[in-house]
Order: sequence, then structure tokens, then C-alpha cells
Amino acid sequence: MSELNLPILDLSLLDQGPEAAARFRDDLRTATRDVGFFYLTGTGISPELEARLLQAAKDFFALPEEEKLAIENVTSPHFRGYTRVGGELTQGRVDWREQIDIGPEREAINDPDGPGYNRLVGPNLWPAAQPELRDVVTEWHDRLTEIARTLLRAWALSLGAEEEYFDRHFGDPQTLIKIVRYPGKDDPTPQQGVGAHKDSGVLTLLWVEPGKGGLQVLRDGEWVDAPPVPGAFVVNIGELLEYATQGYLTATNHRVVSPRFPDERISVPFFFNPALDAILPIIDLPAELAAEARGVEDDPTNPIHATYGENALKSRLRAHPDVAERWHPDLVAARAAS
Repeated sequence: MSELNLPILDLSLLDQGPEAAARFRDDLRTATRDVGFFYLTGTGISPELEARLLQAAKDFFALPEEEKLAIENVTSPHFRGYTRVGGELTQGRVDWREQIDIGPEREAINDPDGPGYNRLVGPNLWPAAQPELRDVVTEWHDRLTEIARTLLRAWALSLGAEEEYFDRHFGDPQTLIKIVRYPGKDDPTPQQGVGAHKDSGVLTLLWVEPGKGGLQVLRDGEWVDAPPVPGAFVVNIGELLEYATQGYLTATNHRVVSPRFPDERISVPFFFNPALDAILPIIDLPAELAAEARGVEDDPTNPIHATYGENALKSRLRAHPDVAERWHPDLVAARAAS
């Protein structure tokens, strides 16, 4: 472990021969078993693309309020679009951030007899005044999808499965990109930028504006800082990978503390997950790894579902009660009665 509190892994080792690739896979397995988080370097993402993404984010949040509210997520039954400051909850508490949520660009599914998670499928909401946002986000999505697939193949081998294990069970990936701005707060106590939580899916690649801290990871019962590393992503696994390995790998609680005014912070998490109807089967771990599996955390307030769509829907309904109440009162009522 480094003084940065999280391991640092170099993805380019996979292209440096069998021994280097095996070392990367071993380090990957260890990092996500012991911590659930790590820094990833060597991804090939150019500083130029990072700069374009950051500028696009800043330009979006600088738009007039009416331009952003024209694509507010309460107008989308698919939980897409802009969320104003204070418009999202974690653990029932208000998150001090604004953001735009962007998922796969698809036609809505209008099937009243289909599963509830089908309602997450639909078109995005893009700002009319900033057409370039869609271009840079599309490029970012495609590049990070390649990185995510590479990581999952390395994970599969490190867990004793065939390299294409996750590819076979993922189907058409359900991705989500959040472009987030954390405005500064001048309160004397730290504020909840986003509250403590675990990600509901498989894999998250987080890009953070250079030099901006605030991310904290729960390690051994204590919150430790995870400041940004130049040229690196912060990577963490979600509940579904914990489920598929029966607790051999660990999904870890994390949070963001708001910056102090007048500072602000831009971050862009990319969530790479299976198709909504996909069920990740439990991986048949080698005996020496299976003996170290700790089981899936049993939290009655946060059940982990085998079908990804159920996990994703749980997360969205909980985080955006205003969208849920406007568009999905039947789902809200069903959960209240269960």
C-alpha cells in the first residue's frame, strides 16, 4: 500500500508479456479483495480528451439555470438529465451536488406487463445550447467501455474463470455516466457531497478533476482520503461483483465531502454494468479462493438482487424520490407494501 491509502495498478502491464500480465491480475485480485478500490494508470486516455471532458462539464454547469432545468430529470421517467443541487438523496439525506445523468441512448420500452426495471430504458436529455457535450461524452463512453472490458477479462482469469466469462454473461451493457459538480460550502462542518454508499452494479471508473480531493473510502472502520492521482482513474467494484464471488471480492462504502467555498469539484463516474435482465451467476472459484469467500453482506435495508435491473431500480428509486413519485407511483407503493 502507498501513502495514498489505495493500491496503484498499471493497466499497461497486460501488454508487457505473460509475467507482467500475471502480476497485474494478482494485484487486481488482491486490491479488490482487501480494499475494493484502487487507482488505475496506463489506460491510454489522453490528457487532451480529459481536458475536453472537463471543459464540457464546466460549460454545462455554467449554462443559465433555465437551460439546465429544461432537461431536469423530473421530466424523464428514465431518471435521465439534470439534477439540481439538493435533488438527490443518499441514505435518506440530501447530497450537495448538481449533475447530469447519461445512459445508453435507446427507445423507451412500453410494456405494462414487463419488469419494473424496463422503465430505466429510454432516451437521454441533452442541453440544446451545448451540442458538443454529446460528442465528448460519446467518445468518453466508448473509450472507458474498452477499459472496463479489459479489466473484467483480467478479473475473470484472476478468479480462475475463462477470460470471456463476464462477456458471456453481460449481454448488452447498461452503462451510466454522471457528470457531477460539487459546489463549495462555507459551513464550519464537512457537508455531504454524496453520502456513504456502495455502488449497485459491477464496476465503476471515476475521473476526478486534477487537484480536487473529497473522496473518502471506508477502510478497517475508518474513513481515509483518496485524492486524485494525475492520469489515473479511481476504480471500485459494486455489489453485483461481491454477489458473484460470494464475498470473496468486496464492495466498499465510500463518500464525498463537499469542498470549502469558493472552491468546487468536478467528477465523472462511469458505471459499467450488465444488461438489465442479466443475472451474473456465482463464479465457481478455485478451492483456495472459495475458502476465503466471506459471504455477501446481509443488510436488510439494502438487499442485493441477483438480476442487475432490480439492483439498479432499487438505487434509482431511492436516490430520486421525486422522479419515482411522479412517474412510478405503483413501484413506490409496491415497495412500501413489501
